[in-house]
Amino acid sequence: MNIVNCDKNGINKIVNAYENGQIIAYPTDTVYGIGCNPFNKDSVSRIYDIKNREGEKRFPILGFSKKELEKIVQFNTIAEKISEKFWPGQITMLLPIRKEITHRISNNGKLAVRVPNNECVLSILEKCKLIVGTSANISGEKSILDSDECKTKIPEIDILVNGGKITSLGESTIIDFIGDQLKVIRAGSISKQDIEKIL
Repeated sequence: MNIVNCDKNGINKIVNAYENGQIIAYPTDTVYGIGCNPFNKDSVSRIYDIKNREGEKRFPILGFSKKELEKIVQFNTIAEKISEKFWPGQITMLLPIRKEITHRISNNGKLAVRVPNNECVLSILEKCKLIVGTSANISGEKSILDSDECKTKIPEIDILVNGGKITSLGESTIIDFIGDQLKVIRAGSISKQDIEKIL
């Protein structure tokens, strides 16, 4: 496992690892995440193995900006408003995958997407644009807030971004849209009431 800091030199190594299909653990505004290029199916498959997770549930994707995420999912009017108000931040939205990329990202349906509010991961995303954004833990175990814990609990990762201890702002709120209705899939640091205020 290669351990790097979130500086210019470290980010160059991370980008190189990303392009070579390697698995990266990195800090976010909520927990440590584990990711790779979302279009590299072999790397995504490795993350399922590392997390000991069934291969049916798709991983969320973090993007540098809404503009980058618009290349893979379709935003409705409500999602537009929510992204303007709460991104970067702790809201994950389930949105329909764009038809033109379904062959690259596996079948139809929806993807969970978010722009995180963390300087380190945004500086990585500035170069990589999109990254798988699942929590860096074994499925069913507690989320990780400390880089030292990543070393011991998920030693199979290729590169670890040393972000020290995260002062987590709480889990992201996951929302879905059933027609024009907002549905909270997982309650998080932003309440449904906060979201509804802007609609």
